[in-house]
Amino acid sequence: MSLPFNFRLQAGALCLAACYLVGASTLTLAADAPDTKPDDSRALANVETGKIAWDINVGNPEKLSLYLKVMDETYEDLKRQGVEPEMVFTFRGPSLQLISTHHAEIPLDQERHYEAVAELIKTLQAKPNVHMEACSVAARLFKIDPGTLLPGIDFVGNTFVSQIGYQSKGYAMIPIL
Repeated sequence: MSLPFNFRLQAGALCLAACYLVGASTLTLAADAPDTKPDDSRALANVETGKIAWDINVGNPEKLSLYLKVMDETYEDLKRQGVEPEMVFTFRGPSLQLISTHHAEIPLDQERHYEAVAELIKTLQAKPNVHMEACSVAARLFKIDPGTLLPGIDFVGNTFVSQIGYQSKGYAMIPIL
Protein backbone atom coordinates (compact mmCIF):
# COMPACT_ATOMS: atom_id res chain seq x y z
CA MET A 1 0.00 0.00 0.00
CA SER A 2 1.42 3.35 -1.03
CA LEU A 3 0.96 6.42 1.13
CA PRO A 4 -0.40 9.60 -0.50
CA PHE A 5 2.23 11.87 -2.03
CA ASN A 6 1.35 14.83 0.25
CA PHE A 7 1.75 12.67 3.34
CA ARG A 8 5.17 11.42 2.15
CA LEU A 9 6.22 14.99 1.34
CA GLN A 10 5.19 16.27 4.78
CA ALA A 11 6.88 13.34 6.53
CA GLY A 12 10.07 13.97 4.56
CA ALA A 13 10.00 17.68 5.42
CA LEU A 14 9.52 16.89 9.12
CA CYS A 15 12.43 14.46 9.00
CA LEU A 16 14.68 17.06 7.35
CA ALA A 17 13.63 19.69 9.89
CA ALA A 18 14.40 17.33 12.77
CA CYS A 19 17.82 16.52 11.30
CA TYR A 20 18.53 20.23 10.87
CA LEU A 21 17.53 21.03 14.45
CA VAL A 22 19.64 18.20 15.85
CA GLY A 23 22.59 19.29 13.69
CA ALA A 24 22.18 22.96 14.59
CA SER A 25 22.03 22.21 18.31
CA THR A 26 25.11 20.01 18.00
CA LEU A 27 26.99 22.82 16.24
CA THR A 28 25.92 25.26 18.93
CA LEU A 29 27.00 22.89 21.68
CA ALA A 30 30.35 22.31 20.01
CA ALA A 31 30.90 26.04 19.62
CA ASP A 32 29.99 26.63 23.26
CA ALA A 33 32.38 23.94 24.50
CA PRO A 34 35.87 24.89 23.23
CA ASP A 35 37.48 22.34 25.57
CA THR A 36 36.07 19.56 23.42
CA LYS A 37 37.38 20.97 20.16
CA PRO A 38 40.27 18.97 18.72
CA ASP A 39 43.66 20.64 18.49
CA ASP A 40 45.97 21.12 15.54
CA SER A 41 49.16 20.15 17.36
CA ARG A 42 50.71 18.22 14.48
CA ALA A 43 50.35 21.12 12.03
CA LEU A 44 51.32 23.74 14.62
CA ALA A 45 54.37 21.93 16.06
CA ASN A 46 57.20 24.49 16.44
CA VAL A 47 55.01 27.30 15.04
CA GLU A 48 55.06 30.47 17.11
CA THR A 49 53.32 32.88 14.70
CA GLY A 50 50.41 32.16 12.36
CA LYS A 51 50.71 34.63 9.48
CA ILE A 52 47.63 34.72 7.25
CA ALA A 53 46.87 37.00 4.31
CA TRP A 54 43.17 36.58 3.54
CA ASP A 55 42.49 37.33 -0.16
CA ILE A 56 38.83 38.36 0.00
CA ASN A 57 36.85 38.50 -3.25
CA VAL A 58 33.26 37.86 -2.14
CA GLY A 59 30.30 39.91 -3.34
CA ASN A 60 27.60 38.26 -1.20
CA PRO A 61 27.15 39.92 2.24
CA GLU A 62 25.68 36.81 3.88
CA LYS A 63 28.57 34.68 2.63
CA LEU A 64 31.17 37.24 3.72
CA SER A 65 29.56 37.45 7.15
CA LEU A 66 29.91 33.68 7.54
CA TYR A 67 33.54 33.74 6.38
CA LEU A 68 34.38 36.59 8.76
CA LYS A 69 33.00 34.51 11.64
CA VAL A 70 35.22 31.60 10.59
CA MET A 71 38.23 33.94 10.29
CA ASP A 72 37.54 35.19 13.82
CA GLU A 73 37.32 31.58 15.00
CA THR A 74 40.63 30.86 13.23
CA TYR A 75 42.24 33.75 15.11
CA GLU A 76 40.92 32.41 18.42
CA ASP A 77 41.93 28.82 17.56
CA LEU A 78 45.50 29.94 16.95
CA LYS A 79 45.55 31.84 20.27
CA ARG A 80 44.04 28.86 22.11
CA GLN A 81 46.85 26.67 20.82
CA GLY A 82 49.67 29.05 21.77
CA VAL A 83 50.27 30.52 18.30
CA GLU A 84 50.29 34.30 17.88
CA PRO A 85 48.05 35.24 14.93
CA GLU A 86 49.08 37.90 12.44
CA MET A 87 46.26 38.50 9.98
CA VAL A 88 45.97 40.75 6.97
CA PHE A 89 42.63 41.09 5.20
CA THR A 90 42.96 42.24 1.58
CA PHE A 91 39.58 43.16 0.09
CA ARG A 92 39.28 43.23 -3.69
CA GLY A 93 36.66 42.87 -6.40
CA PRO A 94 33.02 42.96 -5.35
CA SER A 95 33.92 42.70 -1.66
CA LEU A 96 34.55 46.46 -1.70
CA GLN A 97 30.82 47.01 -2.08
CA LEU A 98 30.36 45.15 1.22
CA ILE A 99 32.89 47.21 3.16
CA SER A 100 31.50 50.56 2.03
CA THR A 101 29.14 52.63 4.14
CA HIS A 102 27.21 53.63 1.00
CA HIS A 103 24.14 51.37 1.01
CA ALA A 104 21.65 53.43 -0.99
CA GLU A 105 21.12 50.81 -3.66
CA ILE A 106 20.97 47.59 -1.66
CA PRO A 107 17.69 45.74 -1.02
CA LEU A 108 16.27 46.26 2.46
CA ASP A 109 16.32 42.53 3.20
CA GLN A 110 20.12 42.58 2.69
CA GLU A 111 20.80 45.51 5.03
CA ARG A 112 21.20 43.27 8.09
CA HIS A 113 23.93 41.26 6.34
CA TYR A 114 25.85 44.44 5.51
CA GLU A 115 25.51 45.51 9.15
CA ALA A 116 26.77 42.09 10.29
CA VAL A 117 29.80 42.43 8.01
CA ALA A 118 30.57 45.88 9.45
CA GLU A 119 30.22 44.63 13.03
CA LEU A 120 32.43 41.57 12.43
CA ILE A 121 35.07 43.76 10.79
CA LYS A 122 35.01 46.05 13.82
CA THR A 123 35.38 43.02 16.13
CA LEU A 124 38.31 41.67 14.14
CA GLN A 125 40.02 45.08 13.97
CA ALA A 126 39.97 45.26 17.78
CA LYS A 127 42.24 42.21 17.97
CA PRO A 128 46.02 42.59 18.08
CA ASN A 129 47.95 42.01 14.84
CA VAL A 130 44.98 42.46 12.49
CA HIS A 131 45.32 44.78 9.49
CA MET A 132 42.83 45.43 6.67
CA GLU A 133 43.34 46.81 3.16
CA ALA A 134 41.06 47.70 0.25
CA CYS A 135 42.16 47.68 -3.38
CA SER A 136 42.11 50.96 -5.34
CA VAL A 137 41.82 49.02 -8.63
CA ALA A 138 38.61 47.37 -7.41
CA ALA A 139 37.33 50.70 -6.10
CA ARG A 140 37.81 52.20 -9.55
CA LEU A 141 36.18 49.24 -11.34
CA PHE A 142 33.20 49.06 -8.97
CA LYS A 143 32.91 52.85 -8.59
CA ILE A 144 33.42 52.81 -4.82
CA ASP A 145 34.32 56.12 -3.22
CA PRO A 146 37.34 55.41 -0.96
CA GLY A 147 35.87 57.86 1.55
CA THR A 148 32.98 55.46 2.17
CA LEU A 149 35.16 52.54 3.30
CA LEU A 150 34.55 51.30 6.82
CA PRO A 151 36.87 52.89 9.38
CA GLY A 152 40.23 51.19 9.89
CA ILE A 153 40.53 49.77 6.38
CA ASP A 154 43.55 51.17 4.55
CA PHE A 155 43.18 52.11 0.90
CA VAL A 156 46.11 50.64 -1.09
CA GLY A 157 47.18 50.73 -4.73
CA ASN A 158 46.65 47.08 -5.61
CA THR A 159 45.92 44.15 -3.29
CA PHE A 160 47.56 41.75 -5.75
CA VAL A 161 50.78 43.65 -5.04
CA SER A 162 49.96 43.46 -1.31
CA GLN A 163 49.52 39.69 -1.58
CA ILE A 164 52.92 39.37 -3.27
CA GLY A 165 54.51 41.37 -0.46
CA TYR A 166 52.82 39.49 2.36
CA GLN A 167 53.54 36.09 0.84
CA SER A 168 57.20 37.11 0.44
CA LYS A 169 57.18 37.84 4.19
CA GLY A 170 55.92 34.34 5.02
CA TYR A 171 52.17 34.92 5.17
CA ALA A 172 49.98 32.06 4.01
CA MET A 173 47.54 33.30 1.40
CA ILE A 174 44.03 31.97 1.90
CA PRO A 175 41.55 32.85 -0.87
CA ILE A 176 38.00 33.71 0.14
CA LEU A 177 35.93 33.55 -3.03
